[in-house]
Amino acid sequence: MTLTKATLVLAIERIAAAMERDFSELNASDGALGDGDLGVTMTRGMRAISEMKNDLPDDIGLALLQCAQAFTKSSGSSYGTLMATGLMSAAKTLKGQTDVEISQISELVAAGRDKMQQRGKAELGGKTVLDSLDAVAKATAGLETAFAVADAAAKAVDQALDDFRDKPATIGRARIFGEKSIGMDDPGMLAMQRIVKAAAAR
Repeated sequence: MTLTKATLVLAIERIAAAMERDFSELNASDGALGDGDLGVTMTRGMRAISEMKNDLPDDIGLALLQCAQAFTKSSGSSYGTLMATGLMSAAKTLKGQTDVEISQISELVAAGRDKMQQRGKAELGGKTVLDSLDAVAKATAGLETAFAVADAAAKAVDQALDDFRDKPATIGRARIFGEKSIGMDDPGMLAMQRIVKAAAAR
């Protein structure tokens, strides 16, 4: 099985529905360690993408570029910027492709992680969305079926939250809360968990 425009549209629909569903939870999680608007950022971004999903080109790279641009226009938040950065990384790699091999997912996620890391000037291990993406990239490496990739990715984002919950945040706005962040999920990691599990239908 390969990823096509139809696959992308289906993922967009699932993620958009999940962001609407988790709007209040994401805002509350972000409110404990940040601005309290992560739910707003994610729902606005996915609504913007949803409005154009049926008009996306068959070229997956160009489609992802348009999704990144739509997300950027919908929100000026730092998380929105990072999301767009990750999408643009994949867009550049996949430009000209209408079918994407499932086995490419790991390297696409890893490349997106690296670009987001450069943009945010952050390090792995700081209890951020980068750690979730790192877990997904490693868990899906070498897998070649849609079921295996989806299952591994969904389990990886769950495990990342568990692994970092009892650690302090050392990067981003959450770091100012220091010890208070111990025992709490990072909002960005929580959002990525919902994104990945929705896309994977898990």
